[in-house]
Amino acid sequence: MSDLSPELDRSAHSPLLASIIARHHYAVVGEEDFEAIAASHPLSMLLVAGDWWRLAECDDLAVVVPELDKALGGHVGVLVAARDAERAMQRRFRFASFPALIFLREGQYLGAMEGIRDWSEYMNELPDMLGREPSDPPSFRMPSGCATPNGDA
Repeated sequence: MSDLSPELDRSAHSPLLASIIARHHYAVVGEEDFEAIAASHPLSMLLVAGDWWRLAECDDLAVVVPELDKALGGHVGVLVAARDAERAMQRRFRFASFPALIFLREGQYLGAMEGIRDWSEYMNELPDMLGREPSDPPSFRMPSGCATPNGDA
């Protein structure tokens, strides 16, 4: 049996992320409106949070997003994937684990960062990522520890 109160809605963002979205006026995007909204920003950062009641990192990364926005001088449009669009975003951008930040130029893929990082890692990796030419996301890779019957990962 879960420790969660029955009134918590697992189909919604965590209460913490919901308050951050409201406070900072971040756009919540679904599969239908994602392309148009992402294309309207020269640079965007898409938070794909994941199952907040299972993964503590979801709220950890939610707290980091406004700080990254501030560090990037407000030059990056911050988008948050709607809960019901998260798996579609995972398939589209081919990342292996939640939470993830996807970086885009005019809606085109630049790169992804999975999980929570040390602040210095963000500051070291972001200039390179934001300076890349858009490309297709990398091929999907199985998380470490997952293997096929042939032993391939």
